[in-house]
Amino acid sequence: MAENQAKVAIVLGGSGFLGSYVADELSRRGFVVRVFDKIPSPYILPDQQMIVGDITNISDVQSAINGCDYVFNFASVSDIEEAASDPIRTATVNVLGVVNSIEASRNAEIRRYVLASSVYVYSRDGGIYKASKQSAESFVEAFHQAHSISHTILRYGSLYGRRSGVHNTIGKLVRECLEKKTLTYYGNENAVREYIHVEDAARLSVDILDDEFDGKRVLLTGTERLHVREIMEMIAEIAPDRPEINIKPPPSGLHYAVSPYSFQPRLGQKLTVKNFVDIGQGILDCFEEAHEQTKDKRHHNKVV
Repeated sequence: MAENQAKVAIVLGGSGFLGSYVADELSRRGFVVRVFDKIPSPYILPDQQMIVGDITNISDVQSAINGCDYVFNFASVSDIEEAASDPIRTATVNVLGVVNSIEASRNAEIRRYVLASSVYVYSRDGGIYKASKQSAESFVEAFHQAHSISHTILRYGSLYGRRSGVHNTIGKLVRECLEKKTLTYYGNENAVREYIHVEDAARLSVDILDDEFDGKRVLLTGTERLHVREIMEMIAEIAPDRPEINIKPPPSGLHYAVSPYSFQPRLGQKLTVKNFVDIGQGILDCFEEAHEQTKDKRHHNKVV
């Protein structure tokens, strides 16, 4: 990608966890960045443009995308349990939102459309969430076949780091550890994950704008497989007080245990960073963020 090219990128869902980091990475690399979301981003940078709108409203989406070169779509219902409890909203955001954004991208003649998908597209698990991501990928590929739209599909694994929401596993564990001095995981006791730090994922998410990733499905996960119990032990050792570790049955059977993979005829390639955030350091930083938030909460309660 030549340095003298006009580079205007929009991040749909850019107020969220991964989207906000990708927006930061785009700004760091010299892109003109627009952030589109239904709520203003608390992480917006001075040189970024915030656009408040609804991914399910084609007029909002078209207006935001006009004039852009690159479109990143992170707008999504991304929690499996939430998706299962509200399938209509999930389909509306995860599928209709994709159709709106790629149609608007086609009209705007963008250079590349990037869809945030999930490793669950490989799996027999995942329920409504998996179905919505598979459908979203199918629409992107169908638009490419019909209109030759340049695109890349990114299939993310388990993310962690600062800014994570209430559904993020490591974020929840760290906050519970500090607030309750316990660690509780609802899932299979043999569960294995390949955690990737959100900053590493954001860097790779921008790297794929190179021509070699045009039309590709790219897998973005961590560099090593860890049992969830190992992660919990790591958090327990980092914690100021040794917490009690509990692994309880999952609320549903929607999450994969050891591997998300079932046979698929069209696989993606895995992309990793050479210099990645060590998971111990990454979890320690999550502790620092949670400690800051707890301190702020205590101070607010005192003032009130």
